[in-house]
Amino acid sequence: MRVLSLHRDVVVVTSRAWQTTCTLVRRDEEAFCIDSPVLPDELELLPTIAEQSGFNVVGLLATHADWDHVLGRVAFRVPLGVSESSARRLAAEPGEVQRRLRDFDEEWYLERPAPLALGTPQELPVPGRCAIGPGELDLHAADGHTADGMAVYIPWARVLVCGDYLSPVEIPMISAGGSLEAYLATLDRLEALVERSDSVVPGHGEPLDAERALAILREDRAYLQALRAQGVAAPLPLARRTGAQRKVHLRNAAR
Repeated sequence: MRVLSLHRDVVVVTSRAWQTTCTLVRRDEEAFCIDSPVLPDELELLPTIAEQSGFNVVGLLATHADWDHVLGRVAFRVPLGVSESSARRLAAEPGEVQRRLRDFDEEWYLERPAPLALGTPQELPVPGRCAIGPGELDLHAADGHTADGMAVYIPWARVLVCGDYLSPVEIPMISAGGSLEAYLATLDRLEALVERSDSVVPGHGEPLDAERALAILREDRAYLQALRAQGVAAPLPLARRTGAQRKVHLRNAAR
């Protein structure tokens, strides 16, 4: 697990599993944890990292309802906030997060001290704002990868937490319920946010500066446009032509 400070009020923790990112954001005396690391020892250590960094975590945010992004409740027994679209998805798929977590743990022979209890997530209006201390986080719609989702912009730090978009290690992934056209629309919305950011935190992979994030955005847009026109023959972004991403591409083309 890697820990990186992007700003005095923003710390990013990157999991050893899929380079899943978790962002701690602070405004004066209050802090939120956005998304989550994945492995049991990482979640156990997360409160210590927050405390030692001076982050008093009073709430959780999840960019979307995929199971690997909602594990913050294991580390912090505080309320979880999600977009209205994520709340609808969680309500429509009762127990799905826990089943996917159990499948992962069984595959990797992992044990966790207690089952995951999400409680009743708080629905946040998106687009909209979320108060944190004397400040506010800007919330923007980010669907397409899945049917739900939001990106979180931290204005005083000029940091964008964009969920499973703009990844340097994954190509665009259109999951069940996702949409190629909605993904392209999200990229259009994210472009303006990236242009006024100093740092961008993708859901998977290292934090990026704005220039690199924009380059990835252009590659992702070109890939999706080629996927729409050519299907399985569409070329993958050059730096992400791995065996694993070719499998993702085949699933994208099938959808």
